Amino acid sequence: MRPLVVLGLVLVLAAGVALDGVDGAGECGRASADRVALRLAPCVSAADDPQSTPTSSCCSAVHTIGQSPSCLCAVMLSGTARAAGIKPEVAITIPKRCNMADRPVGYKCGGTYVHVF
Repeated sequence: MRPLVVLGLVLVLAAGVALDGVDGAGECGRASADRVALRLAPCVSAADDPQSTPTSSCCSAVHTIGQSPSCLCAVMLSGTARAAGIKPEVAITIPKRCNMADRPVGYKCGGTYVHVF
């Protein structure tokens, strides 16, 4: 069921890309956090279960996006993530579960101080 939700979000966002008039750079550069969130589709199961081991494709995407902690935070709190049923408190543990040595620790994300980020 979850892959269908993600696929639906991809289709909705793909249809809206033509209408996406990004004038300046945000947390994720010129791309919106909602568009960047689509790159984390391989992480859907890891975002459900804090005990699971994320796939290598998930860890690769998180490592790339995680180069900007503010972008990763914005993605995890994005409308796309919320619509997919992603729990930010579980999603923020993925960089640690991916053994990202250069992950930010103690980053303030959405008004919450994140200790495991």
